[in-house]
Amino acid sequence: MKNQNPSSDQPPFAIGTGLLALDDVRIDGDERPPRRWAGGTCGNVLLALRYLGWQTAPVARLRPGTAADRILDDLRTWGASTEFISLEADGSTPVIVHRIRRSPSGEPYHTFSWRCPTCGRRLPGYRPVLASTAREIASRLGSPQVFFFDRVSRGALLLAGEASARGAAVVFEPSFVGHPGLFREAWEVSDVVKFSHERLQDLPRECESIGGTRLVIETLGREGLRYRSDLPGSATRGWRRSEAFTAEDIKDTAGAGDWCTAGIIHTLLAGGATALSRATGPQLREAIRYGQALAAWTCSFEGARGGMYCVERSAFELQVGRILEGGGEGDGLPEPSPTTPRAPEPCLCPECEKAETPRARRNITAGT
Repeated sequence: MKNQNPSSDQPPFAIGTGLLALDDVRIDGDERPPRRWAGGTCGNVLLALRYLGWQTAPVARLRPGTAADRILDDLRTWGASTEFISLEADGSTPVIVHRIRRSPSGEPYHTFSWRCPTCGRRLPGYRPVLASTAREIASRLGSPQVFFFDRVSRGALLLAGEASARGAAVVFEPSFVGHPGLFREAWEVSDVVKFSHERLQDLPRECESIGGTRLVIETLGREGLRYRSDLPGSATRGWRRSEAFTAEDIKDTAGAGDWCTAGIIHTLLAGGATALSRATGPQLREAIRYGQALAAWTCSFEGARGGMYCVERSAFELQVGRILEGGGEGDGLPEPSPTTPRAPEPCLCPECEKAETPRARRNITAGT
């Protein structure tokens, strides 16, 4: 991976590791086959940044198969690097089934499942990059502006430390604590920590005594977010609140937090850790409001990154500008036609995939 110099014509570069999964998005009442895109927190943040013009490269340990092929195809479609993704028998390709439903009052809601909708078996889960692999990748990192991770592991911490030493701003977005010792290390090496109040309600009190992190952001759902900063140019006295934008025509709220993260990174961290340390109060506020505007924007589409497949960048910029000005999402954001014909999608469950082989079908027919 080439070095990226923020003062040159090269776009900023973000590398990340954590949950890179295949999203299987199913919409109640929609007879089309599931929509299948690269997802997971890490996958969504890095692909959203790619949409915003960054160079991005996920680090992942996948297992060969249909699900991994779909993830790699999607990453390549958007121009993200696959250099640091391994395909080995001891890897795992997470698959997450998303269902978008509506309540009796017509309000959309989103559920997640790690079980095959056909056979009910548990789908493959996440496996972190090995520490030995991380050490090898560390020598080829170049000079990223941002390192992002959402799961703690020894390999992730090795990469975070190396990226930090090369001037990257380290962004950590945990959804659970996991190993307390590794979690503390992750907090200490990070410049920015962002988490959801719904998932880690007691985290602020537990981590008040942990040093290192300069900016902490806690999302509060429809109530917006709050943040506290120890940055030299934008320090706060305690927590500050930032109200959410009103999202109109909500179709799905999944991925809103990932887009908020991408927006903050895009606005605040294109110059790496140095730019973050020099951020002023107004710049910090602008970055947070931009992230919240992206979170409101994505709610108009089904799937965590559904809008990327429907909206050109020029229309996207206009739309987000309207949200920032308080004008709502506006017009001109088409959804794919419900009548668009699509070929049936293969089952992504490894057990079902085995059952679909010609030999397995013959055995089933023979009653064996």
